[in-house]
Amino acid sequence: MAVKTAILGASGYTGFELLRILGAHPESIICVATSRQYGGRRVADIFPSLTGLVDMTFSDPGDMDGLDGAELVFTALPHKTSQGVVAKALGMGKRVIDLSADFRLKDPAVYEEWYCEHIAREILDRAVYGLPELYRDEVKGTDIVASAGCYPTGAILGLLPLLKKRVIDPETIVIDSKSGMSGAGRVPSLHTSFVEVNEGCRAYKIGEHRHIPEIEQELSAIAGCAVRVSFTPHLLPVSRGILSTIYAGLACGITTKKALSIFIECYSDEPFIRVMGEGVYPDILQVKGSNFCDIGVKADERTGRIIVVTAIDNLMKGASGQAVQNMNIMYGLPEDTGLLPQRARAG
Repeated sequence: MAVKTAILGASGYTGFELLRILGAHPESIICVATSRQYGGRRVADIFPSLTGLVDMTFSDPGDMDGLDGAELVFTALPHKTSQGVVAKALGMGKRVIDLSADFRLKDPAVYEEWYCEHIAREILDRAVYGLPELYRDEVKGTDIVASAGCYPTGAILGLLPLLKKRVIDPETIVIDSKSGMSGAGRVPSLHTSFVEVNEGCRAYKIGEHRHIPEIEQELSAIAGCAVRVSFTPHLLPVSRGILSTIYAGLACGITTKKALSIFIECYSDEPFIRVMGEGVYPDILQVKGSNFCDIGVKADERTGRIIVVTAIDNLMKGASGQAVQNMNIMYGLPEDTGLLPQRARAG
């Protein structure tokens, strides 16, 4: 039986991707799609590309009674806004996949240091961090998934095998990430306008980006010790994609071939991780519109460092695609359901 879903905040970039994926998902029926800005208007009028795929009207996000027919709720809402909505949805007996940052951090004091007051602290212990490659078994049985953030997804997946095998010094991690402009959201502003970003590339929030504690929380859990990272995000004048170049001090005797074998062993059964061959490094173009995380690795024996390059689509593996991957796990469906290109399925 198809999963009856609701999408709250369906007119943002991540909401649109959820509409697009779930509208074609063979095991999903979208019951509700809310939008404060477009309430009462047809989805296809706002997003013509969804004509014939999603035949419904945006509803008022304040009408929680509209969720009665749904069993799973996707909340594609800003941080802070999600807190009360998620609590209400859980109270109605719904399962929830939250795409905001509100339930990713386990320590409410850390959340409040980086974000704002948390009014739903009692839910934090119930929420499972929604990175399937780390918490697949926990996702299966939970009623709330805090889907992983975009920058953290690329960073964590690039470091997971190395930390598990203890072949890098966790005190030497440097993460340099570059994101397409859709990561800034759909609300227009001067700093994301075409003239301001075209032909440029700039760093921002150096050492203070809100994804830092999320990255450190999960890397610390993997390493079994406190991990602190240097993280610098950049904006690229492209629509979508995140390229992360990660550096760390390497244990002696680890060659590129050996490092690649560690990644291949770790990710051999992962449907959305593709490890590139020696000397091949990913490009955001090759993952555009997909749920893949592509990884390239180089052991720099001259400097004693390892360099890992990961590429994801920030709206897919970094947000909506990963959320649907979590849905598939929660309902016992093949993880790639609705997420693989038709050409790949036919093969």
